[in-house]
Amino acid sequence: MRIPNHVGIIPDGNRRWARQAGLEKQEGYSHGLGPGLELLKLARQAGIREITYYGFTTDNCRRPSEQVQAFSRACVQAVERIAEQPVSLMVAGDSRSVCFPPQLREYTTRKDLNGGGLRVNFLVNYGWEWDLAGLQAPGKSREQIRQQLRTRDISRVDLVIRWGGMRRLSGFLPVQAVYADFYVVERLWPDFQPEDFARALEWYARQDVTLGG
Repeated sequence: MRIPNHVGIIPDGNRRWARQAGLEKQEGYSHGLGPGLELLKLARQAGIREITYYGFTTDNCRRPSEQVQAFSRACVQAVERIAEQPVSLMVAGDSRSVCFPPQLREYTTRKDLNGGGLRVNFLVNYGWEWDLAGLQAPGKSREQIRQQLRTRDISRVDLVIRWGGMRRLSGFLPVQAVYADFYVVERLWPDFQPEDFARALEWYARQDVTLGG
């Protein structure tokens, strides 16, 4: 089966899950920690070389303060747990902003942890405008354009999987994901099941790869 080298993960539906469970919206984020680690294990077993999690965006920081604090705390916990694994880890986002958790600044340069291994990128306080700031495209090759990105250490994305049923990228790595296949899981992220990931990989294996050709 054809396996994508790089998979992007948009773990949506935390607030809706909390509401359905009779909880406050901000309580849903912590329930996404377990699924994130389980997916990491499945990706390693499948032979995926790189994975990027969408933590939160610069726009998300406009939400009520209790929600901002909750998803920031969940991202810190997620990165700390991932850092215990054999990974090559990097956190990407606007680290100069007050919305960026200071505990994660040490990971804004890539670190090989516990022997290294699967490349893991975690987008925290990420915005496409921040990523593309200063980009000069006219007359540049694709590689020259990519090298101008603030996320230039993140490779081209082959497959984006979004939980929660929404059909949009929400600004996820617009340059790297330009030719990515996009798979939607209706299930909300805290209800993640291994079959979600397996079905996405099976679906990807059936797609044509033209890259615009």
